[in-house]
Amino acid sequence: MVDYIIPALFLLLFAFAAFRKIPVYDKFVEGAKGAANVCISAFPYLAATLIMVQLFRLSGAAAAAARFLAPGLEFIGIPRELSELILLRPFTGSGSTALVNDIMSKYGADSYVERCAAVVAGSSDTVFYVASIYFGGTKVKRLKYAIPVALLVTVFSSALSCWLCKVM
Repeated sequence: MVDYIIPALFLLLFAFAAFRKIPVYDKFVEGAKGAANVCISAFPYLAATLIMVQLFRLSGAAAAAARFLAPGLEFIGIPRELSELILLRPFTGSGSTALVNDIMSKYGADSYVERCAAVVAGSSDTVFYVASIYFGGTKVKRLKYAIPVALLVTVFSSALSCWLCKVM
């Protein structure tokens, strides 16, 4: 029964559009044109974010910052071994996936540290990537609260994830 929910919703949408005499294909093409413009306008923001992440990692600044942040993260319940993951996760999805793979190889798939890493990576998002795509495409320039709140929630959810891995 659950397998039919999405197809049923599409059929209902098409039936509603036919009832209201809405040209579905024309509206789809119009939306695709708008999406292409958003992609073109957001590309420079995305490229800048990806280049900065690579420079941050390759320069060794990410590892140094992770070592600096490790005691504070450990104080709130996040294992020291995850400090670089917590630092890089808001910037890069593929880079954090590589870090989770390294943690799994080093500590084993069933270790507490690896379980925490998997939950943190799976339950958080790339804040700066999402911000560059969404805010770059909408021409929003003042991100007074969006980024700091998203980063605070990322750290809080990481600590909660590690706590849940410990009690479960």
